[in-house]
This record gives sequence, C-alpha cells and structure tokens, in this order.
Amino acid sequence: MDDHELLAEQAAFYRALAPDYDEWWQGQRRYDRGPDLASEWNRQVVTVQQAFDAFAVGGDVLELAGGTGWWTERLARTADRLTVVDSSPEALERNRVRVGRLDVDYVVADMFAWEPERTYDVVFFSFWLSHVPRERFAPFWSMVRSCLSPAGRAFLIDNHRDPQPSVDIEDPYVVAYEPDLHVRRLRDGRQYRVVKVMYEPEELESLLRDQGWIANFEATRWFVFGSARPSEDPSPPGS
Repeated sequence: MDDHELLAEQAAFYRALAPDYDEWWQGQRRYDRGPDLASEWNRQVVTVQQAFDAFAVGGDVLELAGGTGWWTERLARTADRLTVVDSSPEALERNRVRVGRLDVDYVVADMFAWEPERTYDVVFFSFWLSHVPRERFAPFWSMVRSCLSPAGRAFLIDNHRDPQPSVDIEDPYVVAYEPDLHVRRLRDGRQYRVVKVMYEPEELESLLRDQGWIANFEATRWFVFGSARPSEDPSPPGS
C-alpha cells in the first residue's frame, strides 16, 4: 500500500466529510441510535471531560487536527494563546464559526508535513492518533516533542475498540473493516480508505515509553484518553 496515496485519500475524505462530521459526535441522523446509547455516550464524554479539565490546559496551546472545533471551544476558554492546525480548510471554517474568537490562529497544513515555528506549553489532539499509520507513530511523536517547551505536556483523546461490539452501534458508513484501516462511504456514495489504528491504554503507554515519554492513559468503552510528557532524557531508548 502506498503510504502517501493512502494519506492523501484520508485527507480528501475528511475535507468532503466536514459538513456532516458533527453528526457523529452529536449522535444525530445516521448516528442516532436511541436514548439509551445516547445516555451512555454522554456519560463517557463527561468522564473524558473531567480528565481533560484536571489536566488544566493553559499557556500557549497547540491543537493538531482541530477539525470542526468541539474541543477547540474548550481549549480557548483557558489558553492564553491558541493555534489550531488542520489539513481541511472546510473543517477549520466551521471551527472558526463555532469558536467565534478572533485571537485564535488557524493554520491549514498537511498534518504529516507541518513543522512548528515555535514551542508550546500544551499540545492537544483528539481523534487524530488513530489516523496516524503505525509506521509513522515514532516520527509523529518526535514532531510532537519538537512542539513542546521544556516543561510542555500533551493530551490526547481517541476512539477505543469497543469491548462489547454490537451491530447496533457500528458506524453505518464504514463499509469494510480491515487491519488498521477502514473503507468509508460518504452520503453521496463515494468511498475512501482511512487509517484507523486502535490502541489500548497499556499498549500506548508502552510504545511511548520506548520513544522516551512518560504517559498515563485510561479508557472507557468508547474512548481512550490521557497525557504524556517527554522524559528528562531527550533521547529515546536505543538511540
């Protein structure tokens, strides 16, 4: 599989999906699965939000793959300065409208080619790491490290593989589940390949430890979340 071709296809999918993306987070229309599952989803979101609040975002903050802005809103409440990077101008336009802040800096850039111009106190990304191919895990986290000030920290939120899978809650527009990959269909019928790597907290902690990070992650049924910071030794083991 050509890595660059796959990632270009993934980026094209999220540009095309931007008008409908929020349906997933809000559980609307094609993602409406009834009040019981909606209540469970909301309970788990509260758990994630509590961990996010305890992390105490502040200072100069960078959000990677900011998308349509559900978490950008929360970051903007406590950040002294906020920069949001995403490859989709369509998603960032919705982000601008949702956040409604003139002091937020928006950058349209290829997430696999972008490099920071300065360092930040916090790097945040939600539902992005699962779209990074396993072969790019180490380079991605090396980039995150380069974004951080000496005392900087990172926080992430992502999907968790459901330990209680059910056809009632499968994504209706995923037409094929392959190893670390989804084939997804848009409302108009177009199909795209999308990287989808699902991690358990322990696996993620171990992988990051091997890259020279100190990390702590938790999981609910549908979400994995937590924080990481570079260890005092800037060189990953074995380098």
